[in-house]
Amino acid sequence: MPNTYSQIYIQIVFAVKGRYNMIPKQYREELQKFITGIVQKREQKLLTIFCMPDHTHMLVGMKPSMSVSDLVRDIKAGSATFIKEKKWIAGQFQWQEGFGAFSYSRSHIDAVIRYILNQEEHHKIRSFREEYIDFLKKYQIEYNDKYLFEWIDDDK
Repeated sequence: MPNTYSQIYIQIVFAVKGRYNMIPKQYREELQKFITGIVQKREQKLLTIFCMPDHTHMLVGMKPSMSVSDLVRDIKAGSATFIKEKKWIAGQFQWQEGFGAFSYSRSHIDAVIRYILNQEEHHKIRSFREEYIDFLKKYQIEYNDKYLFEWIDDDK
């Protein structure tokens, strides 16, 4: 689109189905590079990504020519197939339905990148459930517990 200028920064968060630890730490970097490739092929800019064993955070500079939903769909489908083909886990791998998308101004980008890259330390203190619900509350997003991610019992 000629003469279209934008500055759209979105943190995207999505979880492994059932929130099980199915992303092996030793394969994290390879998965992150694969997801980076998907984002770049869709002509978006991945600023940072961190895959925890049970969920993923990423910060993307979005162009208005693509919806966040379409990008997440492509990332989930492509990365799930990639994980299955690599046979990193015994059994089936699936991402849960849905995702979180949170927007930021340019002035917050450095802090968001630090936050995402510090996921391992962060989750020693707070569960993913606590973190995600805090995001929803912080951004004043109305939600119904019934439609949130499936949570494993020890995380409640």
